[in-house]
Amino acid sequence: MMRSMTNFDTSSESLVELPDNGSVRQITRWGEDVMHQPARPVETFDSDLLRLVEDMVVTMRAAEGVGLAACQIGVDLAVFVFDCPDADGVHHRGIVCNPTLELPEGKQRRLDDGDEGCLSFPGAFVPCARPDWARVTGVDHLGQPVTYEGTGLLARCLQHETDHTMGTVFGDRVPNRAMKKLRKQMEAAADDYPPTWPVDS
Repeated sequence: MMRSMTNFDTSSESLVELPDNGSVRQITRWGEDVMHQPARPVETFDSDLLRLVEDMVVTMRAAEGVGLAACQIGVDLAVFVFDCPDADGVHHRGIVCNPTLELPEGKQRRLDDGDEGCLSFPGAFVPCARPDWARVTGVDHLGQPVTYEGTGLLARCLQHETDHTMGTVFGDRVPNRAMKKLRKQMEAAADDYPPTWPVDS
């Protein structure tokens, strides 16, 4: 998920550290098959998975994003990483394989129609209504159970990245008029995001 221009308070952070000894990878764009089909579940928790996660973390940071799914570097596996603040400005970091998303229902369901962007459609933001709280459960890169939940941008990020593992991009969730606006914004910003971005950027 792409970070907006908003500055976040990073004074309060969670204690989870993400492995970051990997290499920056080219980000896959919308339109590639891997972006629009459900990802394979992670079944093997080995050094190859660790290497993938490391590459995802350093790529997310190089692109100044708050979340990144494996499909966004062309890998068909249901895993994402994130480093994102919640509504109170507290940062949360994590790795989630095989995510399951829980959203509020009934009277507990309130929508946040804030702007959303995607590293795989860079330079473009439009409002996308999503529930203002979300919880994701799954396992980490070691196969250990994990749960993350929160509000604000964190809730949006958890939903956005879980969508990626299901083959859904947020452009699928906005009206045609908003999608046209997204395309115009991305085309206008194309010089800032060459095809190999964020490699050598």
